[in-house]
Amino acid sequence: MSFEYLAYSLSRSQQQFNALRVDRRMLRSADNPFELPPTEFRKLYRLGPNLAASLVQRLEVYLKGSRVTAISAEKQVLSTLRFYATGCYQRPVGEQWGISMSQSSISRCIHRVTDAINNHLFLTEVKFPMTQMERQVAREVFSSAPAPFVGGTIGAIDCTHISILAPKNNEEAYVNHHGYHSLNVQMICDPNLKILNVNAKYPGARHDSYIWSSSAVRRVMQRSYGNGNHNLFLIGDSGYPLEPWLMTPLPNQPEGSPKFRYNEALCKARNPIERLFGVLKGTWRCLSQQRVLLYDHGFAGKVVNACAVLHNIRLGEQQTNEPDNFATESGADILLENSNSSSSAAKRIQDRLIANFVS
Repeated sequence: MSFEYLAYSLSRSQQQFNALRVDRRMLRSADNPFELPPTEFRKLYRLGPNLAASLVQRLEVYLKGSRVTAISAEKQVLSTLRFYATGCYQRPVGEQWGISMSQSSISRCIHRVTDAINNHLFLTEVKFPMTQMERQVAREVFSSAPAPFVGGTIGAIDCTHISILAPKNNEEAYVNHHGYHSLNVQMICDPNLKILNVNAKYPGARHDSYIWSSSAVRRVMQRSYGNGNHNLFLIGDSGYPLEPWLMTPLPNQPEGSPKFRYNEALCKARNPIERLFGVLKGTWRCLSQQRVLLYDHGFAGKVVNACAVLHNIRLGEQQTNEPDNFATESGADILLENSNSSSSAAKRIQDRLIANFVS
């Protein structure tokens, strides 16, 4: 190693060390969290300063107190973001730099901000494609993905477990197959990891297929199929039933066969849902299995919804359409009268995909 290269390396290391000292000095001297460097702010709150300020502005009207001594909307939002980001106990969150609040105040902030996000932002930020135009856009997103799937795919579906405090009632229903108490949360996403739907109502012992059978999205897809949209479906793993609007893998197919290539294409196309769970739990550590949401299952579900909203906000997606509510959608459900006919229709669609696009 030459003397010039060694001198350059030492100089470079010294510059990096000095820059780190400057960042730390700014962190100590800043009175306002929004005065921090963007990278430091993002480490603390997971959102950049501009996104966090926008979130405060959107929620301020719902968080503003009437008393002079009321906690500002800014502090309420930042303390809640810090809790979501770390998943630690409320008292340590209150003792951290830039927050300085009691445990009881932190608790009230978390509840108020979580409720505000669920009540006023959830339906605008987490939207399943309901209109013909939205579904066409969703199909094009999947068609242009790095690992596209054939046909009219509009979303990948799966469930993940969120660890919660053991409930007092029906405790056994929340023990999942891994042996800990949880919610079994169903999510649907696109190839860009944008969350299209969240269902965080069911206990951990419920199977994925049961949650799907009771899902509002299933009724929407079923109604769409009944209205003649036979080339529109979600993709899931083998834990879900094969349906005309839900494509699943075929078990035990010989390597190199068309059905094997169908399985490969489907598994690659549904990989985003697996990556989504890793990104979501890695960003908002309160959802990680190593943390436990010390709330009743109802509020724990609201925390999951809030983190889904914040995840989509972080993606920077532009939401321009009005929210759709599955529960208030007009029109009677179109039900397939015979489960055998549903299974036969699903098999025909699957065979067509294999024959036309994989063989």
